[in-house]
Amino acid sequence: MLRMRNIGRIAAGLLLVAALAGCGSVGEGAAPDASPPPVETTAPAPVAPPEGDADPGEAGPAQPPQSAPQPKPDPAPEAEAPPVEKDYYMDGSYILRPKDESADPKKVVLLTFDDGPKDEATLTSMLDTLERHQAKAIFFLNGYRAEKKPELVKLIHERGQTIGNHGWDHIDLKKETQERMEKQIDDVQALVRDIVGEAPAFFRPPFGSGGDAVKKKAKDAGMLYMTWSNGSRDWEKGYDEPRKVIDSVLEQLHPGSNILMHELAWTEEALDELLTELERREYGFLDPDRIDPDYSKN
Repeated sequence: MLRMRNIGRIAAGLLLVAALAGCGSVGEGAAPDASPPPVETTAPAPVAPPEGDADPGEAGPAQPPQSAPQPKPDPAPEAEAPPVEKDYYMDGSYILRPKDESADPKKVVLLTFDDGPKDEATLTSMLDTLERHQAKAIFFLNGYRAEKKPELVKLIHERGQTIGNHGWDHIDLKKETQERMEKQIDDVQALVRDIVGEAPAFFRPPFGSGGDAVKKKAKDAGMLYMTWSNGSRDWEKGYDEPRKVIDSVLEQLHPGSNILMHELAWTEEALDELLTELERREYGFLDPDRIDPDYSKN
């Protein structure tokens, strides 16, 4: 009986040892790790730099979101140039004078060219010369020539020069009937308006022959009537060379000269030297827009 009890104790001890062995070894003297297994995390992907930024091989900091491009504001409209002051008038002898007699400069001339438009090369050369000297002029055109070469009418206007009315045909209006005289003037007004968008503001009768009826008609059509006070004589026989044209103008020169010239080859050749000499004598070139038609005496 005693032997059976001993055998039972031994069996119970063996069972205990086996149970402990099934729990696995954790190393001598070490307590088992009771913390939860680590959680794997994924790093955020680097943000690619905008084009043109840092080296694309380096991961830069995340960029803020780009706002949508805003439309550019419309450019401010250019300020309109102030109107030209009309500070000169034409007296009864067709001389230009300052409205304020004490004003400077008194030494000015008005440049005018009749009987165009004719030749593109000659006209272009004249326009170039005027531009070099910063000079303005009136080109008095005949209707029948303007009708044939409207592109030259546009050229004069586009180059900043003034167009005047010289009648449709180059005829003596003083000798024509009232009806025909008016038509000669009105037809040029209409043609120039159609070509450049505005009608002439100045009128010169062919040969300088007008009279009261022509003056009234020009005024009724919104134009200032004029002839000249300084003739270059470039239309006369013997004056068809540049030196003669220059000398003729200078011989008649006076403050306020209203200089009559023509669109002619020898006048074109003379023009640069003539304007240079006028500048040397301290004359300025009057812009026709400065002439006040309401103040003028003719």
